[in-house]
Formats: sequence, structure tokens, C-alpha cells
Amino acid sequence: QVQLVESGGGLVQAGGSLRLSCVASRSIISTRSMGWYRQAPGKQRESVATITGGDVTNYADSVRGRFTISRDSAKNTVYLQMDSLKPEDTAVYYCNRVDQWGSSVWGQGTQVTVSS
Repeated sequence: QVQLVESGGGLVQAGGSLRLSCVASRSIISTRSMGWYRQAPGKQRESVATITGGDVTNYADSVRGRFTISRDSAKNTVYLQMDSLKPEDTAVYYCNRVDQWGSSVWGQGTQVTVSS
């Protein structure tokens, strides 16, 4: 089974930037979609940004214009560039992969903390 490893989280001041990376143990070329989700304490996990195999992207309204999802298929890696961070962006960020058969795999998560 494919494994996903996230990195790039940390502590940043409001207005700052971070770039998250998600490295897959297998090729991401034939995936249906990959995405970033987040879960804040006491809240449900929510979708942040997704990218399909055809490079169609989708963003949550709360991050559109501030976050950018991209992928490098040669490196089996998906990125989430996060700019103009706000305290409400604080959460554990998870990478997700959905293969062509609809099977979903999650990474272990990386903490993002934005101080005011």
C-alpha cells in the first residue's frame, strides 16, 4: 500500500508563509486526486485543496487566493504553498491520495501553528 509522508509544518507568525510537502512511496501519475485536509482541535477534518490527475485544482473558500496546491510527478510529491497565514489556519494538515479505483490513503499529518 502506498505511504504518504508530510513535512514542512511548524510555527509561523500571522502573515507568514509555509510550504508543506507530501511524498508518496509510489508514482502519483495515475492517481485520481491528491489533496490537503486539515483538522483543528475540536473540529471535523475539512478539505483545504485538491488536485486531480488532470491538474484541476479546487480550494476551500477560506484559503482561496492564499494557498496553492501543486504537484511534481517526477518526485511523487504534492505541495501546499501557504501564504498570508492566519491564526485560524492553525491545524494538523493531512495529505490524502485517491487512486484510480477510489481507494484513499492518508498521511500521518503535520502541525501548522500560526501565532497572532
